Amino acid sequence: MKRTLILGGLSAGLLASAVVAAPAQAAGDVASDSLANTNLAAQQVAAFWYGEAKANLIGATPYDVETQVVGKHVSTGGPTADTKPGIVPAIGDEKKTTSVSKNVNLPKTSGKVFFIGADGQPHWCTGTSLQSSYKNLVATAGHCVYDTASNKATLDKWVFIPGYYQGKTPWGIYVGKQAFTHYDFDVYEDGDRNYAFVNVYNGVLPVAGGTDVDWVSKPYPTKALAEKAKAELEAKKETGYSKLEIIEYIDHWKIVPVGSPESKKVEVSHWKFKNVPGQNDDPKTTTFVSGLGVNETFISQAEFRSPPGTQNDGDSYWLNDGKTFVYSKQINGSWKYIKRTFWINYDLDYKVKGIVLSIGLKDVGRLGDNVGGQGLAYNQKVGQSVYVFGYPSGKHPDGNHAFTGHTLKWTYGKTFAAKASDIKAEEIIGVKSSFTGEGSLGSSWLSQYKSARRLGYLNGVTIGVADTDKNNRYDTSVSPYFDGETYGVYKVAAALWSGKIV
Repeated sequence: MKRTLILGGLSAGLLASAVVAAPAQAAGDVASDSLANTNLAAQQVAAFWYGEAKANLIGATPYDVETQVVGKHVSTGGPTADTKPGIVPAIGDEKKTTSVSKNVNLPKTSGKVFFIGADGQPHWCTGTSLQSSYKNLVATAGHCVYDTASNKATLDKWVFIPGYYQGKTPWGIYVGKQAFTHYDFDVYEDGDRNYAFVNVYNGVLPVAGGTDVDWVSKPYPTKALAEKAKAELEAKKETGYSKLEIIEYIDHWKIVPVGSPESKKVEVSHWKFKNVPGQNDDPKTTTFVSGLGVNETFISQAEFRSPPGTQNDGDSYWLNDGKTFVYSKQINGSWKYIKRTFWINYDLDYKVKGIVLSIGLKDVGRLGDNVGGQGLAYNQKVGQSVYVFGYPSGKHPDGNHAFTGHTLKWTYGKTFAAKASDIKAEEIIGVKSSFTGEGSLGSSWLSQYKSARRLGYLNGVTIGVADTDKNNRYDTSVSPYFDGETYGVYKVAAALWSGKIV
């Protein structure tokens, strides 16, 4: 179902979303959540998108999440500055590279963010590289990071790919580490705060002939639980894992009674057998504490005499394996020859076994060093000119399919104050734009953009589109107004180091 936006008193379609998951509080009005918080997890995410000949990248569809917006708390007063106007300067791509982008004369900072949606399928939005202390920051719409459809904290397997073009990753894949947004968006679904800043690890590119790495999960007490864990990994299309199987794991620290469920008899040495508390030492006459026992078979005299280890034709000896005891005794007046092996009944657990990484990865450095980073402008006057850069896709209401989402597009116009009927926001701005909503969510609004440097100041991100004149063609994009609170969220995110994953 399409949401409704009213701009200038006219009704139009809108892509909107909300979050109800409780955030981890970072500082003041800033909420923060982990994405891939370990190197291994980040490697698995990169392998997922590079795996299977990049089928997940090429097969991803534009994100069009649409959920109800519940207005428990919204900002008021229209798009007005809350402090003095401010800017953060942009950074250039100081690291020279031979990579060639298909987006000639367009910002190298723009790209696609990919993730797994609530439907378990790969999707994408638009994102942009932003100036930060460690040159590792991406800006996009809040609902392109936070899972507003299933009310989970964050979307799975989140990555940024600058200069993305039909499966190509000219400057590598940058896996998200930590996401930041305003507390009011993370908790109250405030559309005025529908933006997010994500710290990413250094970029990685695939290495031909990557080495498989064995992986075994933690032990699960029952096979059913292990099967469930295996199924969950497979359902997530976790191509970082492959060749998954269930293997037995014997808990050698836990002896259980014979007949216990999820248990197994394991043949052991006599030394281990006799050292169980309460067990006696005589291999002929041993009595058993609970969970211990022997396998006993009759053998021929020839078999009794043939193995090495006999003691001058004595009546008992140990085989060289240290586990098998052979002896003779009279039974009903006849000599019998007997072989004994000893076992302990251990608790049986299960693990999921497979391959962690089926593709090699190499580090290609920090995001800002490779493509630069846009500056940030906040508390700016409404009415300034902005370029909007994004990957629009999908159809207009009249069915016209103007954009494919394969390449970066741009529009240009002056911002104006906007009002929305079905999104709880009172401080949003609009710009005339023919972008369709799918794919363009998260598009960067750049003021004072200089084509020679391909840099400007980020002053908005697309959170929805509208048809304001009711001609069945989208003509307007909307964004939160960037104010001092936006800068406060940015400032926390911009100070976080992320590092390498390989």
